[in-house]
Amino acid sequence: MPEFHLGRYTVFLLIVAAFLGLLWWQPDSLLGIGAIVISGLLVLRGIWDLVQSEHAVLRNYPLIGHIRWLVEAIRPEIRQYLIEDEKEAMPFSRLQRSLVYSRAKKENDDIPFGTLEDVYEEGYEYMLHSNRPADAVDPAGYRTLIGNDQCSQPYSASVFNISAMSFGSLSANAIRALNKGAKMGGFYHDTGEGSISPYHREFGGDLCWELGSGYFGCRDAEGKFDPELFARQATDPQVKMIEIKLSQGAKPGHGGILPAKKITREIAETRHVPMGVDCVSPASHSAFTTPLEMMGFIAELRRLSGGKPVGFKLCIGQPWEFMGIVKAMLETGIIPDFVVVDGAEGGTGASPVEFSDHIGTPMREGLLFVHNTLVGAGVRDRIKIGVAGKITSAFDAAHVLAIGADWCNSARGFMFALGCIQSRSCHTNRCPTGVATQDQTRQRALVVPDKAERVHMFHKKTVEALAHMLAATGLTHPDELQPYHIVHRMSSNQIRQFDQIHRFLQPGQLIDGSCPWPYYADNWARAQTGSFAPATLPPQTKV
Repeated sequence: MPEFHLGRYTVFLLIVAAFLGLLWWQPDSLLGIGAIVISGLLVLRGIWDLVQSEHAVLRNYPLIGHIRWLVEAIRPEIRQYLIEDEKEAMPFSRLQRSLVYSRAKKENDDIPFGTLEDVYEEGYEYMLHSNRPADAVDPAGYRTLIGNDQCSQPYSASVFNISAMSFGSLSANAIRALNKGAKMGGFYHDTGEGSISPYHREFGGDLCWELGSGYFGCRDAEGKFDPELFARQATDPQVKMIEIKLSQGAKPGHGGILPAKKITREIAETRHVPMGVDCVSPASHSAFTTPLEMMGFIAELRRLSGGKPVGFKLCIGQPWEFMGIVKAMLETGIIPDFVVVDGAEGGTGASPVEFSDHIGTPMREGLLFVHNTLVGAGVRDRIKIGVAGKITSAFDAAHVLAIGADWCNSARGFMFALGCIQSRSCHTNRCPTGVATQDQTRQRALVVPDKAERVHMFHKKTVEALAHMLAATGLTHPDELQPYHIVHRMSSNQIRQFDQIHRFLQPGQLIDGSCPWPYYADNWARAQTGSFAPATLPPQTKV
């Protein structure tokens, strides 16, 4: 005979008893009638819980089982505000967010009573200061000139800029505030692959136009690249650079779909896509299928834009593919102006969990690989490197600048400056701060003039902090940073400078065959210009 536990039904039975008692009492006041209605609805809900077949918890625990879903719904908020450790990064720690907030609001960002870092913990990193520190220089001069001898309109970029975030993913007010902040601070704003919206144009901040596989803003009716539409926008003086997106760190090789129900009239007009149809970003480009064709496409974009810097962004995956691109540069003589390395730690509005967690190379390893490959091929002096991947502080920037980057971008850092609270509801259209939503009533909360000033100040204070760090190291410009300026703790009693940890190729070592490391030499041998596939397959390990 089945065992019956009355305790599981206690609440339900008490409410049934209360309902029956109220019916017997037959109160004539509004309060009494209201009690009958409420208790009656609860009884019906309890009966439904008992007979429904979807949730086992509710069948066993009618009514009180709903507490589970209530607590689960507010669990992220409880964790973030009451339980989360100051340094617990999920994906950004409270300390990281607080630093951005304080700088954006022009508040004091000094810390009292010493560091919260465990300086003897494995993985701890620090910069080596000098006994002859330099005078801090004006960080307005912390810029890098992007554009080689094949570019007629080079662009002087700040060492710290806004990474790719599209209109559609972000609200109109968020785009306005970002671009106005970029205009105020003299740094660039990457459009993301969603093209150039009216909100990017409103305040005239410098733009880097990102072209994804959907060619939004310059596509024909079939979704193919349209040279005429491209030239019409690319020649606008506000557009400073063109960036071909091969992949993004958060979901490399995946593509994406913007459902038809989320496509507003403004998004359709900005992207040149029809209403009522899913907006598809294919996983790969249709304008080129080989490294050689890609170089031809870069030359065409450079010509159509009037000689502006053209480069590409990618998260490093199979190494021979990037090396094939570099070989195609050597074969055609067409040299891109820049490469942006996106790390697997990057974020997006929504991504399959396996892609976010387990596909793509982290930014630091990707940066080192790209830098070494360009050096080994003898073209590093003609190509600038930018990076993106969880950069929110001056030390984050100094780290990547020391190991090969010329500048860095930040997406979520600038989202925090806009007021993002890391609610992780970007994919729901219910962003509580109006940053990542198309809901007009929600994005009204984001006041453009106020948030633009915060974007400006976050950039300004971060670059100023970088200037002070460099001065303490005895340097005056980020270009002077070298790997030996940064130290990594290997264990509680062992440290290494970065030049002792990482391998760096010498100019031309991939070309003359003198590269001493099999990882680079073997993958260089596999790379080919007529295909992204490897020329020789790696050894097979499966039997």
